[in-house]
Amino acid sequence: RNLRQESDGLADEINFEDFLTIMSYFRPIEMNMDEEQLNRFRKEKLKFLFHMYDSDHDGKITLQEYRNVVEELLSGNPHLEKESARSIADGAMMEAASICVGQMGPDQVYEGITFEDFLKMWQGIDIETKMHVRFLNMETIAHCY
Repeated sequence: RNLRQESDGLADEINFEDFLTIMSYFRPIEMNMDEEQLNRFRKEKLKFLFHMYDSDHDGKITLQEYRNVVEELLSGNPHLEKESARSIADGAMMEAASICVGQMGPDQVYEGITFEDFLKMWQGIDIETKMHVRFLNMETIAHCY
């Protein structure tokens, strides 16, 4: 979804270069990074996540876009019905609105999550160390036998 702007936002397959590009967002932090580099690294990861949801690339995650992603993610669970996934998405979007906008009036409509809102929502969550893939080197694997 983050690589191409196709009509439905999805790609049926990716090549190895695309795979490596995607995996680069999941690399662990480097120990010698200064504060500015860590902030840039964090923002890159969050922008990657944001674009997973913003399927029409308009800079806003709408309720429908969020529902679509939640339904996709939970579609493999045979014990969860589509309505349950929709309720999960609706609840999360209501929480996002309360974080980003605060108390809304009865006739106010939350248009969707902007990237600035998305940054607010992830504030205080240690995404730098939680959203990464660590690969073991062959020496480590050899010691396991």
